[in-house]
Amino acid sequence: MAERILAIDDNRVNLKVVSASLEKGGYKVGTAQSGPEALKIVNEFHPDLILLDINMPDMDGYEVCRRMRKMPDVAGTPIIMLTANDTLEEKIKGFEAGADDYLTKPFQPAELIARIGVLLRRAARVHQEQPTTNSKFSAVFSLRGGVGVSVMAANLAAGYHQIWGQRVVLVDMVLNMGQSALMLNLPLRNTWADLASIPPDEIDEELVQNVLLKHESGLFVLAAPRTSVEGETVHIDSIRRVLDVLRAKFSYVILDLPHDFSDVTLTGLDYADDVILMMAPELASVRATVGALEVFDTLGYSRNEIHVAMNWIFERKGLARGDIENVMKKKISFMIPYASESIVTSINLGVPPVLEAETSPVGALFEDIAYNISKEEDRENRPDEPTVAWRRVLARQKARQKRK
Repeated sequence: MAERILAIDDNRVNLKVVSASLEKGGYKVGTAQSGPEALKIVNEFHPDLILLDINMPDMDGYEVCRRMRKMPDVAGTPIIMLTANDTLEEKIKGFEAGADDYLTKPFQPAELIARIGVLLRRAARVHQEQPTTNSKFSAVFSLRGGVGVSVMAANLAAGYHQIWGQRVVLVDMVLNMGQSALMLNLPLRNTWADLASIPPDEIDEELVQNVLLKHESGLFVLAAPRTSVEGETVHIDSIRRVLDVLRAKFSYVILDLPHDFSDVTLTGLDYADDVILMMAPELASVRATVGALEVFDTLGYSRNEIHVAMNWIFERKGLARGDIENVMKKKISFMIPYASESIVTSINLGVPPVLEAETSPVGALFEDIAYNISKEEDRENRPDEPTVAWRRVLARQKARQKRK
């Protein structure tokens, strides 16, 4: 459908010239020759953008603009003011009245079309980014590699999706050949690198959606670049912009973070509503976890929003849970038992255990973890159409309560 533009000018010739240019550009044009006429028809025409001449008799463009900004239906509609007075004072007065842009007469039709295009894209992006969901960001992190960060991130994302049936995206923030797509056996058709050359303010929902990989389960993945060189092309402003877009359109966003406190990691942590801090029962991992908690304290992150997950990567032995908790001064939230064969097989096949929760004990555990750290409003309200996974979780909860 053609976008609608309302042109307001007391000069009939100017209106005809502008209308002809806009119609050639594919727009549907409405016109008004005075401020009162424009205020009368604007709600009937429903313009996507307004071109407003300043110098008109009876009611000048500034007053028209001020009145339109008080009208609910057009309060947010982009307005370009047109005038022959190219002074700073005039421009400031126009912006104070509520204009979005200012074009000085005479102007070239190409410039007018370009200015209109920019404002319409910006308005569309703002509209798209009005949150359609109460989004939750979960970050999975460890300062030490090899403790299951990517495994937890993939299972948590898949678990959120299959329990709630909502839109979920797994974001690989390890821009140096991350593993999230591998965990789901997804080919790297698109990655972060596809967004690297686009200015951050031009990254919109459509661009991001085109880069996301979709798993057969319905889960989406934003994959890491294929190489380290490609990863270096992704700038932090683009990352923030993409996370803002995802926040508006996904119920759950899971961040697979690097094993450091780089700008990328800190950005992910700033967006996170909670953090799953992965560790193993060995000295180096405990030391890294204590160090991470100290940094979190320094940065002002609440320990209540940090869930420590112990991944028992050894078949035997390992440091005692009580001793580790005493050193950390924090309880371990989740214990993942030794399941080397199951986890390795799932990684090699690209099938997270949580997707086989009906028959896999480890998968059922990941499913329970996902449920336990889901949004509070989701857990407190029975879904209108409960999923099979939701019913499994509730059945296990009831069974545990009976055993107590």
